[in-house]
Amino acid sequence: MAIYRTREIHQMSDIELTEQVDKLRLELLQYYGKVSAGGATENPGHIRELRRTIARMMTEKNQRLQ
Repeated sequence: MAIYRTREIHQMSDIELTEQVDKLRLELLQYYGKVSAGGATENPGHIRELRRTIARMMTEKNQRLQ
């Protein structure tokens, strides 16, 4: 899954933003499941990037509500 930057997130619609957050959360859960089962991820830094991207999206979503 692509990592979205702030400029790309600003350009997304509300519906698209919600869909992308759901997809990224699902991907993050899959990574956590793989790690907890004792497996190694191909790129451990990707988990950190996913978490940060989700945080960026949620911040944008909350700012739009205000």
